[in-house]
Amino acid sequence: MDIIEKNIGSTSIVALGGRLDAYASGDLEQKLNALVEADRVRLVVNLDRLDFISSSGLRVLLACLKKVRQREGDIKLSCVKLPVKEVFDVAGFSQLFSIYDLEDAAVQAFNKG
Repeated sequence: MDIIEKNIGSTSIVALGGRLDAYASGDLEQKLNALVEADRVRLVVNLDRLDFISSSGLRVLLACLKKVRQREGDIKLSCVKLPVKEVFDVAGFSQLFSIYDLEDAAVQAFNKG
């Protein structure tokens, strides 16, 4: 799995590619925890290039969501492809995260307060 990070103002964008499974979830957890520790709590996770997510990947996203919300932040998902969206739906995670078709829309949602 690859992880690409960029910042737009006070929003951090983390783009994921490949497979987010038990093997790769530790890398994502480290990246997200580092962002939270740096007080980057407005996160957009772009899943456009993500082909697969396991329960380990879902756990990492949920744990980070709890951390950022404790700090008055949020995680918004963007560009979720159908196979990954189905996993979110079945696990009930689609109701926990705001999901946007476009990365820009997710970033702009933070500015609408």
